[in-house]
Amino acid sequence: VFSQSKKQQELENRRQELRIEIEQINSMLFKNKSKEKSQLSAIEDLNHKINVRSNLIKVTNQQANLLTREIGVNQREITQLREDLETLKNDYAEMIVHSYKSRSEQSRVMFLLSSNNFQQAYKRLQYIKQYTDYQKEQGENIKIKTAELKVANTKLLKQKEDKQILIKENNAAQAQLEIERKQQREIMASIQKDVKTYSNQIKQKQQEADRIDREIEKLIREAIAKSNTKAGKSSSSKGFSLTPEAKNLAASFVANKGKLPWPVEKGVVKLKYGDQPHPIVKSATIHSNGVRIATSPGAEVKAVFNGEVYAIIVQKKGNPTVLVQHGNYFTAYKNLSKVYVKKGDKVTTRQAIGQVFTNSATGDTTLSFSIFKESTTQNPASWLYKM
Repeated sequence: VFSQSKKQQELENRRQELRIEIEQINSMLFKNKSKEKSQLSAIEDLNHKINVRSNLIKVTNQQANLLTREIGVNQREITQLREDLETLKNDYAEMIVHSYKSRSEQSRVMFLLSSNNFQQAYKRLQYIKQYTDYQKEQGENIKIKTAELKVANTKLLKQKEDKQILIKENNAAQAQLEIERKQQREIMASIQKDVKTYSNQIKQKQQEADRIDREIEKLIREAIAKSNTKAGKSSSSKGFSLTPEAKNLAASFVANKGKLPWPVEKGVVKLKYGDQPHPIVKSATIHSNGVRIATSPGAEVKAVFNGEVYAIIVQKKGNPTVLVQHGNYFTAYKNLSKVYVKKGDKVTTRQAIGQVFTNSATGDTTLSFSIFKESTTQNPASWLYKM
């Protein structure tokens, strides 16, 4: 029972997380209906929403099934309690009848006086006392069993109510999912008419992302070379030559792996780390050196850890990127509209370093975030808290 209750709580926590994520998706991706999204952007957002809602339905079903099992256990417990209570009441009734028939003090006195010796009289006196105590104990047991039965009944009713609420919510979620899947099919039908155009759009987006990543990797290689030259080593050495202060900073950064704050106050991960097939154009592959996080318009970008601004990257066909160094680790914050810091500035954890760019045509506000160990990319989901 404890194991089931623990599992039920875990499922409830996960269900609430998914509900919050759907609220954030609606707020950040679907709130501004006056803006006309591209077909690609619209289907990507819708796919993400459908996946999250499908997970919510799955978790809610698991909860309902677990509640069904718990209800079955409680019903058996209630049946057993009722049988125990009935047995106690019958035994107690028999004792009361027997006590009533032998209630006179004279009967008790004669019972004692008819003893053959003092030891037998003492034992009979103890028996009378034990029998009286047993009567009281049976009365208390009846009270306890009655209270247990009441608690079990209350718990069972609550579980049945909870199950009905889950079923109702799941039915509503299923209905909404069908609406979203219909929208998905309609957009996909439109996209399939001109796959080549959309493939080119995907390719162009990938090229823009790769261009920024190449610039970041170039800057990191330069930083490695500078650190080795400063330390009197060959500039061609692959790893950093860190000062004691930089070593401590890097060690502290690693010690906080999995606990780093998100670079925005709230957001939804639209694109995960790594190579993955495009959800729409199957022939296209997305290569992601980090994560793409959709957030609210005007959202500020915050440093995920103490460090130093190594560079502000500004390209002709793109928005600014802030590169922050943490010893031999770097964090990159891409697609900013405003930058609050400059090269060489010391920054602290959760310090605002800029503002995320909002596309005026689509209303999308998306931050691209990456983590590097020297020039090797890292999966931000392994570093940021609950990503």
